[in-house]
Amino acid sequence: MNSALIEEYYAKIKSEADAKIETLREKPVVWIGTASCGKAAGAEKVKEAFEQAIKNNNLDVRVIEVGCMGYCYAEPLAVISKPGFPSICYGYVDEGLANRLVEDFLMGEDPCYEYALVALEANDYFPTFSDFPRGVYEEKIILEHCGFIDPGDIDHYIAREGYAALAKALRMRPEEIISEMKDSMLRGRGGAGFPTGIKWETCRMAEGEPKYVICNGDEGDPGAFMDRNILESNPHQVIEGMIICAYAVGASRGYLYIRAEYPQAIMQVKKAIQQARGKGLLGSRVMGSEFGFDLEVFEGSGAFVCGEETALISSMEGKMGIPRQRPPHPAVSGFHDKPTVLNNVKTFCYVPPVIRKGADWFKSTGTPESPGTAVFSLVGKVSCTGLVEVPMGTTLRNVIFDVGEGTPGEKGFKAVQIGGPSGGCLPESALDLPIDFDSLQEAGAIMGSGGLVVMDEDDCMVAVARFFLEFTQHESCGKCTFCRLGTRQMLDLLTDITKGEGKPEHLETLRELAEDIKAGSLCNLGKTAPNPVLTTLRYFRDEYEAHINERVCPARMCPELIVFYIAPEKCSKLCNVCVGSCPTEAVYTREDGLKAINQEKCVKCNNCLKACPPEYNAVIKLSPPELLKEKEGNQ
Repeated sequence: MNSALIEEYYAKIKSEADAKIETLREKPVVWIGTASCGKAAGAEKVKEAFEQAIKNNNLDVRVIEVGCMGYCYAEPLAVISKPGFPSICYGYVDEGLANRLVEDFLMGEDPCYEYALVALEANDYFPTFSDFPRGVYEEKIILEHCGFIDPGDIDHYIAREGYAALAKALRMRPEEIISEMKDSMLRGRGGAGFPTGIKWETCRMAEGEPKYVICNGDEGDPGAFMDRNILESNPHQVIEGMIICAYAVGASRGYLYIRAEYPQAIMQVKKAIQQARGKGLLGSRVMGSEFGFDLEVFEGSGAFVCGEETALISSMEGKMGIPRQRPPHPAVSGFHDKPTVLNNVKTFCYVPPVIRKGADWFKSTGTPESPGTAVFSLVGKVSCTGLVEVPMGTTLRNVIFDVGEGTPGEKGFKAVQIGGPSGGCLPESALDLPIDFDSLQEAGAIMGSGGLVVMDEDDCMVAVARFFLEFTQHESCGKCTFCRLGTRQMLDLLTDITKGEGKPEHLETLRELAEDIKAGSLCNLGKTAPNPVLTTLRYFRDEYEAHINERVCPARMCPELIVFYIAPEKCSKLCNVCVGSCPTEAVYTREDGLKAINQEKCVKCNNCLKACPPEYNAVIKLSPPELLKEKEGNQ
């Protein structure tokens, strides 16, 4: 490669981007987070309110749509950058606040700090994460630019050193790139944690042409949205990583496999590909070099099993999304039986910073065996939901209670499900475990793709295990007898237990079935499907025994084992909201004016409990034995 030509090429597009972005420093800018989470919270109406107010007042202010900063709990988010002031991030923005910020801050000198989440430090062009309250715990590598650049404008990414790693890589030999990746010890972030450099080296050394690079964006875990938000917020970092990979392994064609349920991600990626082609970063002569590579999007149909790499490849070939026997691995014989590198969205995101800053820099974060960071979607019974990126080795307690600020209200923490439906449920005693591939596996869980679901004392761990097993059983492709029939049998046993129809011997049967399914399944969907059951049996066995021996759900969550009861001493004759909330007319007014529930009509929808005013708190959820004691106490 002509190093001078490539260096000159990059300097040219960087200079053009800098000149374009320089104009943002001269005038006020409003950045609106319009990723899927922002839109769901009403960001589009907030954007329209800002634009209308700016237009009505004839202001010279730009409104720019950005992606997700990770602080989903406070959406809609808006950041205002105005010369002479720090960049200020506002949370929970509605149309009224948008109008006030225009009048008081953009037209005046009042930043309305009472509505600000934080005043941010500003770098050369854009605000940064460094001053967020939880920023002390996080370290942004993958999410560094998410929420602070326009994903629909390639110059925003280039102005922040985007594609500098590609320019550097094209001046290296492919073997040097692979050596750097191996030295970095970057492990795949799709769940398995396989060393990235070794996978690339295997593909490069494999016989067969052409070679392919595929990005797995088929994110199907309940509660997981890391890949979606990255593709919506910063698609160019993924694309840059794929181009570097293609150059290293000798591929000329690549695909981004994205599930069709992610329309905004698909739209942003397609737009980014077009812009990259326009800049000469994709096509027959990348950056004017002799290397040619191009990308296109393949829309998946939403089958969870297609997250498994061989099933994904089969679906791309027009076949059923069913896993294949390995070996051979895709790196040797993959798409159309040709050598194929298949990595996760987050894995490709790491590639540009690793190449640009070096393997030693990457290994300075995290643990010796699991360097770098971990990205999680923090959801469930936690105060501050959203995206979290922390150094490997950070404890679960730190993520949940320092970053996520713990469980809301007065409810106590009970468990955390890590690794998606194939992960494990870990109790409070495991919260001081460091987050890395090996420690989690020893505890019975897996890193997975990064879903982190927090549960409190109102969650029944038997019902939770049943929920996740029902999901994986439904998503099983059916190829393996152990997975197809074994998970069905486990699900039937769990259903019986949650109905109070379980038997003591069912616990040992569940354990034996789980071990057989793990040993006999072809792909990791089957091998890991029993993890929620095994970990809840390991850490919450007392709940299983209560369901079986006492016919009681300690968390009062399983419908067959609970009843709703209105305490007469708390009920008000003047209040009728519970009567109106009941869809089956099970709640009725007694002769004395107080309310009661006809248990034969009650469908346990929970409406009456939600509707009862907190000053009365008369509706109580009990187990049948508790109800009997309650009634005896009132007689």
